[in-house]
Amino acid sequence: RWLNQEKPDVFCLQELKCEQEVFPAGELLDLGYQSVWMGQRSWNGVAICSRIGEPIVTRTFLPGDGSDGQSRYIEAAVQGYIFGCIYAPNGNPKPGPKFDYKIAWLNRLVLHARSLKKSELPVILAGDFNVAPRDIDIYPTRSWDDDALIDPKARKILQTLVGRSWLDCLRHRYPKERIYTFWDYRRQRFQRNAGLRIDHLLLSPSLLPRLDDAGVDSWVRGLPGASDHAPVWAKIGT
Repeated sequence: RWLNQEKPDVFCLQELKCEQEVFPAGELLDLGYQSVWMGQRSWNGVAICSRIGEPIVTRTFLPGDGSDGQSRYIEAAVQGYIFGCIYAPNGNPKPGPKFDYKIAWLNRLVLHARSLKKSELPVILAGDFNVAPRDIDIYPTRSWDDDALIDPKARKILQTLVGRSWLDCLRHRYPKERIYTFWDYRRQRFQRNAGLRIDHLLLSPSLLPRLDDAGVDSWVRGLPGASDHAPVWAKIGT
């Protein structure tokens, strides 16, 4: 329904929850989208889908840890743009190995983002970063204080990206507003607009002047059986 209504040129999916061979590539092709993906059992998996040209895979994992077998990153070229689709680790509970993995993964992302920036190519890093960067990115509450999504270490790592020429599309468009992308299923949080902003679109320096608009299609979150995340979008001019 969202694809038929909004018709994005390119979209990125995270948390596919399906193995490689059962990704619905045929159904998406029927809608006009060619896809590349890395599936995985359980909670991981990422995909890039395009209706403006075939996505050409440039990377299927983050560099820096050859032992990391989790499907959390895929990168592809589409019509001269580089898209990095991100599903960062949640990191809970903390402290513990899951949080340590999250911090290590985010540090690897920063290093790779630096190399992408040096290429001077137009790059879009899109997906679920599982980090609410600042206090304005979470509804007023103390109930999440010990959660990995707002941990100061994770926030600092993400801020090194945004503070070094990468443009946070949503925060650029809404500099002082509380705007959310995720609402937990519990305690009527969507109905109360008690959300977090943990899904981000980051643009490399060459794309900064071309950002026309950005937003969140929060209406999707209110549909029956919807994900607890809503689509984040950006319109980039030619």
